[in-house]
Amino acid sequence: MIEQFAKTLEQSGIPKELIVFIISLMPILEIRGGLIAAAVLQVRLSVALPICILGNILPIPFILLFIKKILRLFKKTKLLAPLAIKIEQKAEKQSKRVTRGKEVGLLLFVGIPLPGTGGWTGALVADFLGIRIKHSFIIITLGVVLAGVIMSVLTYFVPGLFGFSINI
Repeated sequence: MIEQFAKTLEQSGIPKELIVFIISLMPILEIRGGLIAAAVLQVRLSVALPICILGNILPIPFILLFIKKILRLFKKTKLLAPLAIKIEQKAEKQSKRVTRGKEVGLLLFVGIPLPGTGGWTGALVADFLGIRIKHSFIIITLGVVLAGVIMSVLTYFVPGLFGFSINI
């Protein structure tokens, strides 16, 4: 899916680095998707990793600052209330995995690239756990860097893992 999406954007004339950045900004895909796209588009790792980290981290302060307000607004509308409830339930469920040793748990939750983890969900979990915004941002940033290192190894150094081969 990421490969097809990246190739489609590339065919529309968007620079490879911008494609990688955009994919890294997106919830669910985040740095994992950005690095896979970078490898597919044959962007050098030394260029791709900083772009992906920046793209993944950029939305986090906004999520940390505004998520409660946004969810409250969503709950006031008939159309968006179910989405707000679903987001809160996901954050609550994920926060149960993190509660012991909140900071280390949050770091590992964001840093270990598994489905349903990452910076976006980590910001929701941090808010749900009541971790201060500044502290949360630092932990989530470190988690994104950890995820970037893990995904760099998996994407660029394990040949054929994602079904394509690349040159570093």
